[in-house]
Amino acid sequence: MYLENSIAPYRDVNLVTLNDDCYLAIACDSCGGVGEKEKDVVKVSPYIVGRFTTRLNLMEILSVGASPKALTAAICNEHKPTGEGILMGIKDELKELSLDLPITISTEKNMKTCQTGLGITIIGLVKKQNLHINKTKAGDMLFCVGIPKVGNEVSLDDTQIATSSLVKELLQISDIHDIIPVGSKGIKGEAEMLVSFLGLKLNWNKNLPIDINKTAGPATCVLATCPTELKIHMQQPIFRLATVYSN
Repeated sequence: MYLENSIAPYRDVNLVTLNDDCYLAIACDSCGGVGEKEKDVVKVSPYIVGRFTTRLNLMEILSVGASPKALTAAICNEHKPTGEGILMGIKDELKELSLDLPITISTEKNMKTCQTGLGITIIGLVKKQNLHINKTKAGDMLFCVGIPKVGNEVSLDDTQIATSSLVKELLQISDIHDIIPVGSKGIKGEAEMLVSFLGLKLNWNKNLPIDINKTAGPATCVLATCPTELKIHMQQPIFRLATVYSN
């Protein structure tokens, strides 16, 4: 068993070889200073913290073609009420994809805390033949689905942001080559790391309709590379941003 850093060192998901046929896919994310405690910077419920931190991890696992199998939650606060709220958010986000995963939980039992902190890891499995990564080619178009948002801009009922269900839909479109959830690196950061790793470049369109340098917070938008125009059934807006070309 060994870590496959060479497959996609630019991605926020690691792949571990289990055998000749299968990879273990591992994604993790942290959230700090967001919650209802005294020194939290962004004031939202623990439930929202659990939902969005879980969502980001699910999107990372799904985007490479893996199936989620287990989840861990390191809750840096007391079990009740903060931990209970976070856990409810985690479970509800899993229900959105009809997932019932085993969850390993740890909460802070020794110290009183004044800020909310959470770390989530999701582990998945993917057969090597189904691995959905590094397929982008010269001539592909780069699309963004959803709008980058962060902090108080983010809400559960916002139809402009990406979801786990969106990633599942994108995986069903055979023409799509790569799917990349966008986080703190922003659209430009994620896109340029992809093409650089593949020895390709991007020709960005003029007068872009969205900010490609802005952080997308908890993966509020997703990049997709595709040789044809991208169409989806869900409500998120689609922006064609660039064309991939070879050196």
